Amino acid sequence: MREFIQALPKTETHLHVEGALPYELLTSFDVQRYPADPEFRRADYRYANFPEFERILLENALGWFTSAERYHEATKVMFARHVAQNVRYVETSFHLPVTKFINVPGPEIIAAIRAAVPAGLEVRIFTGMLRSDLSGDLRPTIDQLHTWSGLAGVDLHGFEQMRTEPETAAVWERLRSAGKVTKCHAGEFGGPERVREAIELLGVTRIQHGVRAIEDPSVVKLAVERGVTFDLCPISNVRLQVVRTMAEHPIRRLMQAGIRCTVSTDDPLCFANSVTDEYEALAGELKFTRPELAHVARNGWEVALVPASVRDAALAEIAELAKG
Repeated sequence: MREFIQALPKTETHLHVEGALPYELLTSFDVQRYPADPEFRRADYRYANFPEFERILLENALGWFTSAERYHEATKVMFARHVAQNVRYVETSFHLPVTKFINVPGPEIIAAIRAAVPAGLEVRIFTGMLRSDLSGDLRPTIDQLHTWSGLAGVDLHGFEQMRTEPETAAVWERLRSAGKVTKCHAGEFGGPERVREAIELLGVTRIQHGVRAIEDPSVVKLAVERGVTFDLCPISNVRLQVVRTMAEHPIRRLMQAGIRCTVSTDDPLCFANSVTDEYEALAGELKFTRPELAHVARNGWEVALVPASVRDAALAEIAELAKG
């Protein structure tokens, strides 16, 4: 099974740049502050709640991301790991407020990430923001996002209990009109009603997480009818106690209901996970078969922002592997 997972041409479509900082860079940077094996990166560690997770992430990530060059250095290591796992397509997002914190324009961060992409890997760069940022001092920046070359799209992320600003729908529609892909974190710490809001109010067809939609069959039905993709992160869901155990994760039920589900790592800085780990968890703890794992891989390529010829080649390769 491990060889089969390695052979699959995989995608990662839910990955935060700051949350994917390779931890060994921090250890080499300051071993006293960043010990080699912190408790929060151990497989049995469970975050008490989202604020604790966010605090630990920020405490570890913000000290590193102080310049565009640091984004380049981190993503160069990050992307090399993708290539080693036979991940061939990545959608990753950087946190838009960081541009204010470190006084570096977003296009410079995009260029730094782009320059780190190795041969054999397709990368699409997104930016993510909090639901409250639309009404804050980032608004002028947000109003220019449609002009940013190299920006594939935008995402709402962060503490899900925040209200969604009423203007978000109009801003998201304007971005889509300019060719940007819009995403929204929903159905993680918020219930299925936030998934419904993201689909009906914001008009997105890419939900980051969405796992709790399973609690409301009408939301599952809505997602199927609208052709919505859930970019799921099973290990993250377990470590953050969104689901109690991997064996209870509803990914199979969501897929059987007709929702396209992809699998990604979310924030490997905090979870010490990889895309391979995610697939192996599905195989080992949820007893996913080779055809089911191939289906997950296929889902990622179906939504990948790549030329049809690239998509078709990957799908044909997956189909050939699944035969064996």
